[in-house]
Amino acid sequence: MKIATWNVNGIRARHAQFLEWVEREQPDVICLQELKASLAQVPESICNLNGYWCYWHGASAYSGVGLHLRRESFPDEPQFTHPEFDQETRIVQARAGDTVYASVYVPNGGKDYAAKLAFMRSLIDYARAMREGGTRLVICGDINVARTDMDVHPKERKPNIIGQRPEERELVEAILGQGLVDVARKLYPDDENYFTWWAPWRNLRQRNIGWRLDYVLASEPLAERATACPSYREVGTSDHAPVVATFT
Repeated sequence: MKIATWNVNGIRARHAQFLEWVEREQPDVICLQELKASLAQVPESICNLNGYWCYWHGASAYSGVGLHLRRESFPDEPQFTHPEFDQETRIVQARAGDTVYASVYVPNGGKDYAAKLAFMRSLIDYARAMREGGTRLVICGDINVARTDMDVHPKERKPNIIGQRPEERELVEAILGQGLVDVARKLYPDDENYFTWWAPWRNLRQRNIGWRLDYVLASEPLAERATACPSYREVGTSDHAPVVATFT
């Protein structure tokens, strides 16, 4: 099984790249963030993506998430829903058997830092409720926090900048504490060059001077089956790279 996540930074600008990527990767689960489009604005060529159950959750040229499950892998039509704390079209989930898949776009915190922390605390409660209810959980998306200093290129490390603050990182650890595993870091514990976002200037992407902000977090039984979780820096023109986790 392949579970993929990508902050596309505008699906209308990236829809052709998205189709090419899907055709190449053939993910079983696709989580998208920062659609910057309402449902009516999603290009018709991808609105009903061939071979997938599709859900587009956007309201305007801001935020927005998508969640798509391959029909071959999930023959029963899933029910797409939103936790109560969903605001600004930032989370959609679907249950398939004993597993819930969620596409999540955490606020970056630049305009409202308190709202970012509140959203992350709600994610902790959400993951806890899933674990206590015996449900396996996969959270994919742009968490907008670099988990440790290793997740930021040395040239980009800045004390107390949003996205690297201690309290944000503590909240990420608390989310993981609800029985979840950071799949990329499990597989590549010592990779100091694994990034998923690059500021769009000074050729930072080409030089791989970036941050790791995009994650696949999976319940422990599923994470134990993970075999790969690369970040595809060479794919697309979003400021984020797609991340694709493979499970046996």
